[in-house]
Amino acid sequence: MNLLKIRTFKDKLFLSFVLLFALSSILPLFFIIFYLTKQGISAINWHFLVNLPKPVGETGGGISNAIVGTFLLVILASAFAIPIGIGAGVYLFEFRRSKLANVVRLSVDILQGIPSIVIGIIAYLWVVKRMGSFSALSGGIALGVMMLPIVIKSTEETLKLIPYSLKEASLALGVTYQRTILKVILPAGLSGILTGVLISIARIAGETAPLLFTAFGNPFMNINLFKPINSLPLLIYNYATSPYPEWHKLAWGASFILIIFVLLLNFIAKGIAKRWKVQF
Repeated sequence: MNLLKIRTFKDKLFLSFVLLFALSSILPLFFIIFYLTKQGISAINWHFLVNLPKPVGETGGGISNAIVGTFLLVILASAFAIPIGIGAGVYLFEFRRSKLANVVRLSVDILQGIPSIVIGIIAYLWVVKRMGSFSALSGGIALGVMMLPIVIKSTEETLKLIPYSLKEASLALGVTYQRTILKVILPAGLSGILTGVLISIARIAGETAPLLFTAFGNPFMNINLFKPINSLPLLIYNYATSPYPEWHKLAWGASFILIIFVLLLNFIAKGIAKRWKVQF
């Protein structure tokens, strides 16, 4: 009887430690969100969202150029990374045992571990210097390179979950190999692929280091792909390190907008993974 009580006590003690560690892991997120909300929500209003930044010494102003620039950079990065990433993921799934697939898989793992600032420097040397100026295009390419490993890995891992019999049934009915991949395999793994794409976008949305060497920043509204462009991370970095209290307030407001955008993407990714999951 005493031995049973001791075992029960140990089980409850272990469960308490697990719950404590689980709660401790999410506390930093709640503290960050609480502090950003406290500091940044007071700056949020309609003028803050639609106006351009004011010159030094003038009160007010907004971050509309940074919001537009962020969305433009995300679109450019997605246009670069999504087709290549999905195509590479399909190749790794279809030819998983080939030597080239092993080399590609190893390269993807290494690319995922490269610091973002290094990718920014490489994009500066390969794109900015050749073009002769900073630009939104170079920023989009740098962010697209950062998206690639996540899109490739999520595509490959998702396609591995699809039963091979689904492909065999399509080919047995006389469907060509290309149409089988495009019309059967990829739609079956759509939820996992979309989840990976959204997570990769959330990953790059807050990156600053690559944009310091590529997009550079711009105090004006710009949608020209070959000119410097502003973004929320760049604006936060420049304003937070400035000596002006008014700019600090704008930086907190922009931080709040950015964290809401990233959280929204993560919630959408979780919802897609849960609701659109295909049962085999």
